[in-house]
Amino acid sequence: MPAYKSDTHKEKWVSLFDGKTLTGWKAAENPATFSVQDGAIVVAGPRAHLFYEGPVNNHEFKNFEWKADIKTLPGSNSGMFIHTAYQENGWPKQGYEIQVNQTHTDWRKTGSVYGLQDVKETFVKDGEWYNERIVVRGKTIQILINDKIINTYTEPENTDKAGSGTIAIQGHDPKSTVYYKNIEIMPLPN
Repeated sequence: MPAYKSDTHKEKWVSLFDGKTLTGWKAAENPATFSVQDGAIVVAGPRAHLFYEGPVNNHEFKNFEWKADIKTLPGSNSGMFIHTAYQENGWPKQGYEIQVNQTHTDWRKTGSVYGLQDVKETFVKDGEWYNERIVVRGKTIQILINDKIINTYTEPENTDKAGSGTIAIQGHDPKSTVYYKNIEIMPLPN
């Protein structure tokens, strides 16, 4: 599945992060895990999830492209959740996690659709900014790293996990530090 190309040019990238505050986002479980420094969301602390609760599409996305510039530090682990919903505690029960991990001990690396279609190799290095893009159309999820397709997952017909929902950023553990900036989404036609 090639990356979506708009025929009408109606679809546009919309910023979800102003580079200064967490306006439009809601942190669960351990809010202090998330802060803003030098134009980036810094994820550092105990398990927590930062859910988008802002006005774009009333924070409900079915088909879309979501991209962010990301930097991991050595041994860090995080994730980008799609089709999820706010919950106060624990790992999100709804939706999919798209892994962010270059060198953490978890063998599932950046670009994995966690636990369903995992990637074992790494495509970027800790300490370097890279772009991760998630394209969702119907039951197909495609992950690109620096514009290279590294994983395409299609949900089996007998499941319906790829419905719709919001997006979230994961704080995994106190030893992980991950940076996110230039966070944008492009809602696509249903």
